[in-house]
Amino acid sequence: MPFPTRGNYCQPLDILATFFAKADAEKSRAKHNRYLEIPGFDPVLVTRDPEVVRAVFTATGVGEGRLDRDTMPSTGIARATGSDTLLFPNGPEWQTHRKASAKAVGKTALFTDEVFEEFEQTFRINVEQRIDELKHHFESSGKTEIEMALEPEIKCIMIEMLLLNFFGAEVDPADIRQRYIPAIDKIIRDTIDYQFNFARFPRKKSTRKDLELEEAFSVFEHLTDLSMAPRAAGVCAWARVDQKWADEDLRNNVKVFSAGALEATTSYAAWAMSHLARNTQCQSRVFREVRSIDSFKTDAIDQAPWLKNVLRETLRLTPSLYFPTRRSVTDTWITAARGGRMFLPAGTHVPLDVWYSNRVEEFWGESKTGYPADEFHPERWDTIDESGCSKDHLHFGFGHGARVCPGKHLSELEASLVVGGIVKLFEFEAFAEDNEPKAGVSTKPLDGTRVRLRLRQE
Repeated sequence: MPFPTRGNYCQPLDILATFFAKADAEKSRAKHNRYLEIPGFDPVLVTRDPEVVRAVFTATGVGEGRLDRDTMPSTGIARATGSDTLLFPNGPEWQTHRKASAKAVGKTALFTDEVFEEFEQTFRINVEQRIDELKHHFESSGKTEIEMALEPEIKCIMIEMLLLNFFGAEVDPADIRQRYIPAIDKIIRDTIDYQFNFARFPRKKSTRKDLELEEAFSVFEHLTDLSMAPRAAGVCAWARVDQKWADEDLRNNVKVFSAGALEATTSYAAWAMSHLARNTQCQSRVFREVRSIDSFKTDAIDQAPWLKNVLRETLRLTPSLYFPTRRSVTDTWITAARGGRMFLPAGTHVPLDVWYSNRVEEFWGESKTGYPADEFHPERWDTIDESGCSKDHLHFGFGHGARVCPGKHLSELEASLVVGGIVKLFEFEAFAEDNEPKAGVSTKPLDGTRVRLRLRQE
């Protein structure tokens, strides 16, 4: 059934795919677009056409002929973070948030040697601790490799760098692992249930699950207090936000970035590691680039083009953001890149199937890039860049247009550091051949990026 129900809501990628059953047999451009009009309901356009997706993203804004971000699917997230944030509002409210945060999360603010050095130092401490643990394990067991899931480790690294470096919070790393991450994870799971109304039914009495969720929200608030405190001293990246930003708005956006570090940024790095674990030649090539890099500064990242290709291909093939939505405020015409026009009546919900639009064969396949669209081939980006057609082959891993992901540059910084740093220190191979996704607020590898890990000897 192509709608979220209690039976299938945990499989959103399957729901999206259902809309396009037998589409491959169709010849027209309509094969990538499905328009639904059911009496009593707002119309819905589900699209995986890259040109239509791009046109919708580009038309996002306020006023006649524009599309607002559809807030209906985000009610669960708003429950966790508050609705007055970078993610939820539209129009002037969103513009206020975006302007206030620009000095803190923009590329010029983050991609500096000073910021890189701070993030790297936290990464080094975390990894050094892990190496000591691994060495102890190898010595005591007599083994040279260990089987483990990388995603939990990546999650810890990401949130530590965010809290310690971006927010400047004084937080015990042990508390991050044992207390704060489980609390945020619990809240994120609840947002998914709440979004599809499965957590809204009244209960006769409080349950253990209710009490655990209340405790998780309390822990999240405490973590937000710790993240807010250093701003007054002006020594952290978060201090660069507009001083006119209300404290409550600041708190809500701290929650957005904290949850984002655990979801989107972890997803980004975990997928990259998952692909490299199944493509050891790609992994070796990344290693050859980063082995001589002593410090991951801005220019060092520029000197690692293959690592950059790996990250770009990761975002294309397995994007964290897979299901953004828009809604037409008024009767709207959108124009695709090749001149095609589409009419959207006022109130039309427009789910953008980014996961599959990044895999459409006509746009991303062998005839365009030299490689199959549904396979991991970082080398396709060399061809695209050389041909000068990268704009025509735009993937939507961070969205596009005015409402592009606000944490894009922070995520790129952290992912490049973590992926490059881990490859430099460890060799790893996938535990299984399958690389299937699981999807919730973001997508992640179903196996948790389970690998056989060993220290590099080179």
